[in-house]
Amino acid sequence: MDEPTRRVEYENMLLGRYQHLSKSNGRPKDSTLERSAYILLSRIRVQGPMSIGELSDAFGLDASTLNRQTAAVLRTGLVERIPDPEGGIARKFRITEEGERRLDEERERNVQILERIMADWSDEEIAVFANCLQRFNTDIERFHGRPWPRP
Repeated sequence: MDEPTRRVEYENMLLGRYQHLSKSNGRPKDSTLERSAYILLSRIRVQGPMSIGELSDAFGLDASTLNRQTAAVLRTGLVERIPDPEGGIARKFRITEEGERRLDEERERNVQILERIMADWSDEEIAVFANCLQRFNTDIERFHGRPWPRP
């Protein structure tokens, strides 16, 4: 297990496991949002209104999967369908005030959990870890050709 890439693979597997252990019915304990809704709302918030086709391209998922996901958040009032602000034919999904509120609550809950987990870490250690995670994620995005917009 000395090879660094094998260590990254192993630790990444464990990270996925720990996220799974904290979940109940597809979302973390005390969460108000399903994982797919959290990610979908996060993307729409950063990028602005998006059509099914744009979401499909962004996530690398087929339209039927995104239709199910968007229907779920639409039913709960977290997004709304609007005409394309740029005059296109496809309708787009825009995050609602309720979606913004719930996303903010969920993100704050996640930050509080991370603060408890990293309570013994220095600010410098947290910054180094955040920089490494960002680099890892942007390299994954580059590899797959699907960059994630950052605020």
